[in-house]
Amino acid sequence: MTPSNSMLATLSLGDRKSDLTHRVQDLPVPQFVSLLDQITREFEHFLRAIEMINNEALETMLEQILQAFTLKIGQILQADRTTIFLVDEEKELLWSKVAQGEGGKQIEIRLPINVGIAGHVASTGEYLNIPDAYSHHLFNPDVDVEMGYRTQNILCMPIFSTKNRVVAVVQLLNKAGGLPFDEDDEQQFREFANSMGIILESCNSFYIAARNQRGVAALLKATSCLAQSLNLEQTLRLVMDEARNLMQADRSTLFLLDRDRHELWSKVAKADGTPMEIRIPADKGIAGFVASTGQTLNIPNAYEDPRFDPNTDKRTGYLTRNILCMPVYNSTGTLIGVTQLINKYQGSFTSSDEEFMRAFNIQAGVALENAQLFESVLLEKQYQKDILQSLSDAVISTDMQGQIVTINDAALELLGCSMPKEGRRDQADVWTQQLIGRKVWEVVPVDTLQMRLEDSLKSAAKHYVPEQSLTIGLYRPNPDSNECSLAVSDRTQPNRYLLWNDSENPVSVDAADVREMERSINLTVNPLTNPEGGVRGGLVVLEDISQEKRMKTTMYRYMTPGVAERVMALGEDALMVGERKDVTILFSDIRGYTALTERMEAAQVVALLNAYFETMVEAVFNYEGTLDKFIGDALMAVFGAPLPVDNHGWMAVQAALDMRRRLVEFNRDRGAPDKPIIRIGIGISSGEVVSGNIGSQRRMDYTVIGDGVDISSRLEGVTKEYGCDIILSEYTYQFCRDRVWVRELDRIRVKGKLKPTSIYELVGDRQTPLDDQTQEFLDFYSAGRVAYSEADFHKAIHYFEKAKRIRTDDRAIAVHLERAHKYLQAPPPKHWDGVYTMTTK
Repeated sequence: MTPSNSMLATLSLGDRKSDLTHRVQDLPVPQFVSLLDQITREFEHFLRAIEMINNEALETMLEQILQAFTLKIGQILQADRTTIFLVDEEKELLWSKVAQGEGGKQIEIRLPINVGIAGHVASTGEYLNIPDAYSHHLFNPDVDVEMGYRTQNILCMPIFSTKNRVVAVVQLLNKAGGLPFDEDDEQQFREFANSMGIILESCNSFYIAARNQRGVAALLKATSCLAQSLNLEQTLRLVMDEARNLMQADRSTLFLLDRDRHELWSKVAKADGTPMEIRIPADKGIAGFVASTGQTLNIPNAYEDPRFDPNTDKRTGYLTRNILCMPVYNSTGTLIGVTQLINKYQGSFTSSDEEFMRAFNIQAGVALENAQLFESVLLEKQYQKDILQSLSDAVISTDMQGQIVTINDAALELLGCSMPKEGRRDQADVWTQQLIGRKVWEVVPVDTLQMRLEDSLKSAAKHYVPEQSLTIGLYRPNPDSNECSLAVSDRTQPNRYLLWNDSENPVSVDAADVREMERSINLTVNPLTNPEGGVRGGLVVLEDISQEKRMKTTMYRYMTPGVAERVMALGEDALMVGERKDVTILFSDIRGYTALTERMEAAQVVALLNAYFETMVEAVFNYEGTLDKFIGDALMAVFGAPLPVDNHGWMAVQAALDMRRRLVEFNRDRGAPDKPIIRIGIGISSGEVVSGNIGSQRRMDYTVIGDGVDISSRLEGVTKEYGCDIILSEYTYQFCRDRVWVRELDRIRVKGKLKPTSIYELVGDRQTPLDDQTQEFLDFYSAGRVAYSEADFHKAIHYFEKAKRIRTDDRAIAVHLERAHKYLQAPPPKHWDGVYTMTTK
């Protein structure tokens, strides 16, 4: 069916004379049926065309047509080689698919539209018949050299579209028989060129329409995916994946702009699949240029662009060919990031790709802005929640009706709620949900609370009432059950209590069935205001000043609040009873304390020790240690008492490493005569001890005694002999041998003890790899120790000397070299065990 007699083509002209209504008005039924059949057939053609556009096999069809045309034209014109180049006007390229290799795999070749013989024909529409290729100025002989071929003559002819534009170029090489192509060949080609033009024009139109259709579908899918996520990390991953699929690129990265640090950052997957954050300067490289200028960069050849850094390719073995890098803006037009696509699967990125990516980036910017805002809200909410829960005082916020909105754990505990064990918040969450929405004065039975809160909500007044009495009760309906209800005294009936957490209308029970708990508190009532100063709620703060509170405060000086509260839960006599426990003891002492402080004023000495102990005790508390005592400039800490601690040896070692780090920070601003540099020694050992309150009736202190204490104290002194800061006994080393780098210093018998022990210098945590020089040093020292223990002193000296060349001032090496030389002069007894007996503490 030709366009001239196509019914739908006629109707599309919009001519009122050709209006279908007028045409069918007087048609007999048979002719009307015939007309319907004609329109049906034309619509079927359209449907088949649409199916072709949506069919992923369209590219295969185009390849088959090109392959068949190439074969037949070569046969007709008796050419040795034939190539059909299609014209891509948008990209200004000639492209073709040719078979290569034994399997005949199709590969795509692309040439600039204005280069070479084929480019000249495509640009001008003129044919070229060249009898001697090597004499023509447009011929490039390097192609023959590369392909191992000899081109003799060439016929290059254009194929035109219905609009008289060049849609393809056919290039024929080397006519059979060694003769050049002639006018008959040219004429014979023109006989079928017009038909080929219509076919190739249609195929190319279908191909472009299909490509655009796939792009729109991918953009819609990407937009849909981005709209479904408010998680920033998930949104980043979606943006990268969808951008790569949309643009048919090998790699994609989305960099977000961190204005505070002037950096671009992104998250990429490591080899094991886990995310890793990368950061680059916001004004360096391709992405930095786009972030700084807001300009789009479409780079067809990365290595020709001076802004491209090829070092990454050299390190990874990857080859970057082309790059499309575009800015991402939020809803206010502020640049928030950059999308970067690398290596399009076929050819380079086009202006159509830029348009699709610009539309995609608009959606990505909205999604990222929403995800960032959502993350900020979550962070702020968690921040406020953490602040509320970290407060030691009970804090309750209310709405304008005095109903509870939030309540922290300290308030739950003050009201008698049984608090959960560490890591479990189920019960606390149950209590919280039962409290939220209740009138605060119905839950907290403090005189005048209702009046003061209502005054605060009405007039923004602030109230502080010290030393108020708070009496609450715990009702257990079944003595054999763990279930219980909180109760408050009934103001109308002195001998009754109300169970407020059972229902909206609390049940009244007899006071005899309720276990009363007394609290002494300071009450503070403040208004909560909005930025304009208007009251939007109330804040009730209850400071517990009861004896229990004071006892906890005292215990907090020696252990973490969590440990103190668990000890308190065991009862008042928990620390009075002596027990045998496996623990780890840490002793720490300041080196040369007397010499350091003899020129300092008394006030300066006290200030120095207070500042030093403040940070060291924090290190102990951070790893669940208990401060046992201060002995002058020394510190003793226990891990595993009064409460057991999982792997107390490893916890003590982590505390020692933390003390080492904190000391570096402590010394950072020191060095003046009135601020001397502090150096310490730490000894750590594990073993069984006796723990409990020890002392007189007038004064008792919780402490531990036993071999573990003695050995730790001795090892702290041994650090001076070997010139190191942290020494572990073999008993502690067994707890953490797979987690730390150590050097076996020696096997010694400390003063006052008969049993020998191996001692280890704590080098560091295994999470930090050793550098090559340190590893080499440790290997030489270890080899020297083995030879020394086997009484091979010549060999020991050899290895120790090698280690000394790496660390010339190492004290442990000097000690072993001195002993080894002495033993060469006066050999040890035959059954010598390699143990050295210390003569000083």
